[in-house]
Amino acid sequence: MLDDNLKSQLKAYLEKVTQPFEIVASLDDGAKSEELHSLLTDIVGLTDKISLRTDGTDPRKPSFALNRPGEETGLAFAGIPMGHEFTSLVLALLQVGGHPPKASDEVIDQIKGLEGALRFETYFSLSCQNCPDVVQALNLMAILNPDVHHVAIDGALFQDEVEERQVMSVPSIYLNGEPFDQGRMSLEQILARVDTGAAKREAARLNDKSAFDVLVVGGGPAGAAAAVYAARKGIRTGVAAERFGGQVLDTLAIENFISVQQTEGPKLAAALEEHVKQYDVDIMNLQRAVTLVPAARPGGEHRVQFESGATLSSRTLILATGARWRELGVPGEAEYRNRGVAYCPHCDGPLFKGKRVAVIGGGNSGVEAAIDLAGLVAEVTLIEFMDELRADAVLQKKLKSLPNVEVITGAKTSEVNGDGTRVNGLTYEDRASGERHRLDLEGVFVQIGLVPNTEWLEGSPVELSERGEIITDERGMTSVPGIFAAGDVTTVPYKQIVIAMGEGSKAALGAFDHLIRS
Repeated sequence: MLDDNLKSQLKAYLEKVTQPFEIVASLDDGAKSEELHSLLTDIVGLTDKISLRTDGTDPRKPSFALNRPGEETGLAFAGIPMGHEFTSLVLALLQVGGHPPKASDEVIDQIKGLEGALRFETYFSLSCQNCPDVVQALNLMAILNPDVHHVAIDGALFQDEVEERQVMSVPSIYLNGEPFDQGRMSLEQILARVDTGAAKREAARLNDKSAFDVLVVGGGPAGAAAAVYAARKGIRTGVAAERFGGQVLDTLAIENFISVQQTEGPKLAAALEEHVKQYDVDIMNLQRAVTLVPAARPGGEHRVQFESGATLSSRTLILATGARWRELGVPGEAEYRNRGVAYCPHCDGPLFKGKRVAVIGGGNSGVEAAIDLAGLVAEVTLIEFMDELRADAVLQKKLKSLPNVEVITGAKTSEVNGDGTRVNGLTYEDRASGERHRLDLEGVFVQIGLVPNTEWLEGSPVELSERGEIITDERGMTSVPGIFAAGDVTTVPYKQIVIAMGEGSKAALGAFDHLIRS
């Protein structure tokens, strides 16, 4: 199952296991069970600290649990955790085996203090770059608290469950048999949901903080670069972010980040956070900005109020709240979100295996999505509003070579159709003739660009463009002295990671210059 190179790497990791434990597998006569048995046999052959039993009675087959002697940890995998989930498997092996997690002592104590039975189930796909964060967080909770149980389920392998529960987006999390949430969540976000007093305690803690010299609002590439450049100047720097990494977390392959030939979004996001942590920067996660209160006088302190109830003050601000996927804004889209309407083909594509789907958008993202999906689904229809595709020529050439892809241009998507439970079609209008057409399908992937996260600035003195982007000058300053902005949230063209980092750095230098001059 594992090649020699991977075995060698895994063997080195397993040397960190200090406590013996056993893997209990539940198998049948199928090919997937044979595949899982081969994987588990490879693992136990690399260390004398782990043993294997194959007499498990879990009705999900193939599956396996990781148990310490005489103790069920409550941690299990249903399926074969390879692909993006191989890291989740390795971490689970290490942590059950006694290797300490990277979580802070405060977070570990919060997990151990949770009360009441919490039985989580997470449906994932092996190609989902968002799923490992959820799987690893819930696994750690199960390891640290005997009242928490978690099973990570490969949705592509357990299609009957996926159909019964109408899971059409991953990661999809259930708690005690009921839907809990969907999409990427950090450990801190999950804890905030199950520990109802956590947000109030955190808000009180933030309200006690003294004013910053530079407060960065947003933790994507622009925000991270701004924090590093500000901290290197020796001034008091803070970062308040809804999720560190921003939209990069939702990006699969990154191949145009200069000097790095290829990486993945979550890896880059983790590297950004680790770099920021090398400096004296106060990082405050799970903070969504809702109100900006500019300084009442020149040289005064600006204030940002957050959804949590916290308020932070700073002599200068750098707004780097980024952008999010643009929605179609047509009837049926909101109603069927995560029930056939999706925005991440890498994450949710495997759930549509053998089905018919549409991709809306003919730019690079849309064409790449159609190419990826064509290898999984029965049919892909790519719908573009303009009369021709806008993607790079090399991508269009690849798209045209695929036999199960149809391209419709000059088409306006007018409605997502469904049966009240899930998507069953899409209606579009031919822009030339005005004629309406309906496509029968099971999934719609929306890839039509970005919209800036500036709703919270409406009504503030910070000037916005007609598209809602923050207008900045050559130093990154907004229309309000002492308030700067950077990244995808601004009018700066070409929304690219490398450009956002440069703009974040520039904004930090601009903020420092403003401080010393005022």
